[in-house]
Amino acid sequence: MAAPRPTPPARRMGGKSPADGTDAALAARATGSSWRAAALRYFSLAKPGVLFGNVLTAAAGFVFGSPGRVDWAQFLAVCAGTTLVIGSACVLNNVLDRDIDSVMERTRKRATVTGSVEARNALIFSVLMGLAGIAMLVAWTNWLVVAVGLGGYLAYVVLYGMLSKRMTVHGTLVGSISGAAPILGGYVGATGRLDAGAAIAFLMLFFWQLPAFYAISIYRRDEYARAGVPVISVARGVAHTNVRILAYAVAFGVVALLPQPAGLAGWSYTAVMGPLCIGWVAAAVRGLAAEPAEAWARLMFRYALVMMAALSIMLAVGPRLP
Repeated sequence: MAAPRPTPPARRMGGKSPADGTDAALAARATGSSWRAAALRYFSLAKPGVLFGNVLTAAAGFVFGSPGRVDWAQFLAVCAGTTLVIGSACVLNNVLDRDIDSVMERTRKRATVTGSVEARNALIFSVLMGLAGIAMLVAWTNWLVVAVGLGGYLAYVVLYGMLSKRMTVHGTLVGSISGAAPILGGYVGATGRLDAGAAIAFLMLFFWQLPAFYAISIYRRDEYARAGVPVISVARGVAHTNVRILAYAVAFGVVALLPQPAGLAGWSYTAVMGPLCIGWVAAAVRGLAAEPAEAWARLMFRYALVMMAALSIMLAVGPRLP
């Protein structure tokens, strides 16, 4: 249901090699045979950082679609079901990506790579989570939420994870479709319909992911190349990637400023998001001549995280402010 939400760039600690990804670091700490260590290893398979980021956007989408009274029972059902569905997809992605993860530094300590969780057991865990999540969405939400959840799941696991990520430079574009599913699911969970607000919410998340993930592809370019993943920076070069980052940052800015003219938020929303969007585009422009590109890409990624946090907050409170 969701494209992998990026984790912060690794830092050097105590002279050791760069820290691994959040989920890999969790798995590496879960040593021993205690039930707590086992639970932590399974929890790490659900990619907690990815999970949190996607559920945050689902929650923001639901509140954005509820400008009046928020149905908190429905809100909890959407968020809980979405959490399980996304977690299931992430676990299955871990199983499928073992060959790639074993080569990349930030993922080489994932539980499915080290063998601390067997692939068969991870697959069972994924199926159980997915069935529980879909059952929850079917029982307590509406058919649109279920359709978005299933569509996002298939887009992430099959179209992105099994096919486009490995076979084409357009994997990030495909992954961004599934990454925009949670906010759409949250919105239709509140409204029960597809309308202009649904389209705006979906497109905001779609366009946001592209500059963020393309930036990651620049500063992790060597790792992707070793793993044989044809990300855009590997297949077409950094200069081409920088141009794409600028184009999609502009596209995000245009869509992100639509809620006020569409009557979905007040001027307070635009007063916050406007300067942030301009700043992101300005940062993307600087990337066209940035040297070294890797340092700029890390800053661009950090800005993306700020943008997402601000967007989630303003989508929730914007319709309630002047």
